[in-house]
Amino acid sequence: MPLAIKAFVAPLIVACAMFMESVDANVIVTAIPEMARAFGRDPVTLKIAVTSYVLGLGVFIPICGWVADRFGARTVFRTAIGVFVVGSLLCAASGSLATFTVARFVQGVGGAMMVPVGRIIIFRSVRRSEFIRAMNYLSVPAMLGPAVGPLLGGFITTYLHWRLIFFINIPIGIAGIYLTNRYIANSREEHPGRLDWFGFFLSASGGTLLLLGLSLVGGELMPNSVAGAMCAGGAVMVVLYWLHSRRTERPLLDLRFFRVPTFQASVLGGSLFRIGLGAVPFLLPLALQEGLHMTAFKSGSITCASAFGGMFMRSLASRVLHRFGFRHTLMVNAALSGLAIAACGMFFPGTPTWVIWTVVLLGGFFPALQFTSLNSLAYAEIETRDVGRATSLASFIQQVSLGLGVTIAGITLDISQSVQGHATIVWPDFWPAFVVVGAFSFLSIPVTARLSREAGSEISRGTRG
Repeated sequence: MPLAIKAFVAPLIVACAMFMESVDANVIVTAIPEMARAFGRDPVTLKIAVTSYVLGLGVFIPICGWVADRFGARTVFRTAIGVFVVGSLLCAASGSLATFTVARFVQGVGGAMMVPVGRIIIFRSVRRSEFIRAMNYLSVPAMLGPAVGPLLGGFITTYLHWRLIFFINIPIGIAGIYLTNRYIANSREEHPGRLDWFGFFLSASGGTLLLLGLSLVGGELMPNSVAGAMCAGGAVMVVLYWLHSRRTERPLLDLRFFRVPTFQASVLGGSLFRIGLGAVPFLLPLALQEGLHMTAFKSGSITCASAFGGMFMRSLASRVLHRFGFRHTLMVNAALSGLAIAACGMFFPGTPTWVIWTVVLLGGFFPALQFTSLNSLAYAEIETRDVGRATSLASFIQQVSLGLGVTIAGITLDISQSVQGHATIVWPDFWPAFVVVGAFSFLSIPVTARLSREAGSEISRGTRG
């Protein structure tokens, strides 16, 4: 194939697969109340289905680079698409919340391999002169997925059936596997090195037990004693991993990167911020449908506003960073983001739709700037040779933080409902949950405040729009 065509086809294939994953991640949240009724469960209980998907992503992302080097990028990428499609079919066929949770975890495993391996494919298949153009293809799914997903999920749930949501992935997945076989080379490294399998076991077990245990607290699937035991077991595994990483030369997740000030501020401060943001896609559709009694489609048409806010901010982010620098931007914007999240708790029956839409728009506007700043700052002081390992650690913590946000939001909502004595969820139950998750944005401020005023200045000075 001519290089000019190859530079176009490979990124397009990867972008389509990532679009499938991005839409799926955003389409389900609009359908949660309807799914809960189908499974005979309280809507808040379905937080475990959201958490299980994020766990599948977080647990397997750190090893995907090694797996691609060992077995070949094409082999792993098409397998990932296949796993994702199988997970989609299992979701559609699920007859209980337990089987649906397992199916979502399977989807997460496929998604974990698709996204980073897709980037590896692009890096290896296009010339350096075409690299920026190729990477631009990958920005499209990130922007369109959060906009298209809620609308599509709301429409299908309201006018058709929620199970049809998962059939959307089937033709895209089949086409992706065919095109991958035909147009993408099976590149690999001759000597990928030794994988830290014991570290993978400890980190995967610890993260899974801890987050799933928290998701099951106060739920209907398991007694609290079992959920508590899972949390305790997960915490022990996390501590064992920390001890293991200190004795291993090249651990799977190298915690020594936290000694780098900009990386520490980006990942640890960013994890607190992501706890709040991870909760919003779960909380907001519930508040609009269960609290304000909107249809899934109307709910989706409102929640997609945050995606449009994010798109607009991305065009301004470089200028803001150039003008104010990382430290000031992260601190002020974290406060504005927290206020925007907490403001969602003010919605009540009769609130004008345009007011809700505007608040949700701002709820996407400020976080987009925060994510751009955090992702740029993370690598300001990381050596080029360490970028891959630093990315594994950052990606793992980011996904765990997003899952933790959903869990904390669900627990707060349960407590609020119980304290206020409501048999079912009503709109006054939501404001404490929005306030709590919004507060996590403020908790990230002391972490970023420790940065010097010149932190990341080489990057911010070069981001003039």
